[in-house]
Amino acid sequence: MTTATGVDAAYRHCEQITRTQAANFSYGIRLLPPAKRRALSAIYATARRIDDIGDGTLPPDDKLDLLAQIREALHRLPGNGGGDPVLSALGHAATRMPIPLAAFDELIDGCAADVTGRRYDSFDDLVWYCRCVAGSVGRLSLGVFGATDPDRAAPLADALGVALQLTNILRDLVEDRVAGRIYLPAEDLDRFGCSLRLAEAGFADPPERLAGLVRFQTARAAGWYDQGLRLLPLLDRRSAACTAAMAGIYRRLLARIAADPLAVTRSRVSLPGREKAWVAARALVGRSA
Repeated sequence: MTTATGVDAAYRHCEQITRTQAANFSYGIRLLPPAKRRALSAIYATARRIDDIGDGTLPPDDKLDLLAQIREALHRLPGNGGGDPVLSALGHAATRMPIPLAAFDELIDGCAADVTGRRYDSFDDLVWYCRCVAGSVGRLSLGVFGATDPDRAAPLADALGVALQLTNILRDLVEDRVAGRIYLPAEDLDRFGCSLRLAEAGFADPPERLAGLVRFQTARAAGWYDQGLRLLPLLDRRSAACTAAMAGIYRRLLARIAADPLAVTRSRVSLPGREKAWVAARALVGRSA
């Protein structure tokens, strides 16, 4: 049995992970009241652990073994965190909030797809991946937030996750390609005559074709934001502010990419800390970024 002191320490551990590693999401999480902030930090710390396995340097078979192990450990929750502070905090939160722990299975499935080098023929295939790795986190977060109409809220949280992941994919286009990963659908690459083959100076594709491809994807992602942000009226004020801050930061990233599609080939597009804080402050007073 975990003592109150042990639970507090486990949550502090998760909050520390969130503060130091969640460069964008931490701005929204800070806007939550303490109980929800702790619970969402536990979700983030667990998701971070899963992502780190997929992005690590171990051989693929070892990564898949570790993913299977964490899947089994999550299936033992909420009752047994095994002394692990992250799992203990997550299990404790799940006894107090309707957190759909089964959604972590989808996150692990998406991470396993990265490990095996899966590529995507169609946009529907890519949406499957986005729902696994980001929509799942949206639905987990919804268990912390609560909603006035949960049945309506769940697919909207999922859609917002798709929007965020599409933004990530565009932002990390070069970094992912260097790692051997291509997420953009083959049908879209064919449509714009792009291969995403790397040359010494970046992508070998003609710049105008690459710009067209990126611009097309930004417009598609914007539509998913429009759909997903319909979640906000279903949340309480602080949960809506948290969600709006997270989405607002990524939406501004997307706007920068849309304005200069080839920026993603030159450097990793990001926002300065002061701009992220500004977005979060506007979200707290109910104003969009």
